[in-house]
Amino acid sequence: MTRFQRSNRYFLSGDGLCTAWLYLPEGVEKPPVVVMAHGFSAERGFRLPAYAEKFTGAGMAVLLFDYRNFGESPGTPRQLVDPDRHLEDWRAAIAHARELHEVDGTRLALWGSSFSGGHVIMAAAEDASIKAIVAQVPYVGGLEVKLPFKMKLKAAWALLRDRMKARKGGAYYIPAVGSPRRFGCMMAEEAEEFLDLVPEGSKWQNAVPARILTRLAAYQPREQAEKVTCPALIAVAEKDQLTPAQLARDMAGKMARVAVASYECGHFGVYDGAIFEDVAVRERDFLKQYLS
Repeated sequence: MTRFQRSNRYFLSGDGLCTAWLYLPEGVEKPPVVVMAHGFSAERGFRLPAYAEKFTGAGMAVLLFDYRNFGESPGTPRQLVDPDRHLEDWRAAIAHARELHEVDGTRLALWGSSFSGGHVIMAAAEDASIKAIVAQVPYVGGLEVKLPFKMKLKAAWALLRDRMKARKGGAYYIPAVGSPRRFGCMMAEEAEEFLDLVPEGSKWQNAVPARILTRLAAYQPREQAEKVTCPALIAVAEKDQLTPAQLARDMAGKMARVAVASYECGHFGVYDGAIFEDVAVRERDFLKQYLS
């Protein structure tokens, strides 16, 4: 496996700053570059370095970044999930990667997982110069969430309080990870497995501003799928309770150049163990094929 160096990088996005790691394979002049970021409320350190190292080991550079207000990226309110802001950060990251003198910015691919799997679809739909995308267990929209009456009341109360706090620049927080018995943004049985991705010593909190509850229904990456002209690899988990595999397959059917990889696991099964190895190698080979 090719050795690599990792350094800190920073780039402006909108009204703030994003922090990133740049992975560079040793002995490779002007490698292609893969831009990566995490999903719904996660940070770059939540198992994504393992993917980055797989890709760098095959001679590709990686720019792995945190959204504004997440991880080491400054900004308040903390852990603000907003698809429009996330997409603004993706555009800024892509522009930054293309300007890096260490890489060949004309050979650029995108990798996203879960919520950011939807983001890379959106980004590729508006930027035809992207060479390839990987969307892993992607959020594509189309979900119908049915909450018990008590949960609906909690959601309404949280939104009201968040709206009031937002007027002064603050936020009212709700759990990012809940369960079928505990109110939160992710309430499937498997949702608590997300917490296994959080590395020891992380300052991450299981909390996001409640305003995201008003944004999810309107965020439909599947509606832009037919505009994606570059090769796409869609990795689906057959037992996924959060981003169902069939929704991703239906979305993939609208793409011009697409491959679907299927894995017998839940939403978080792709991040670790033997399945991670299979997923990462398949994604690595796909990216290498179209970035060569």
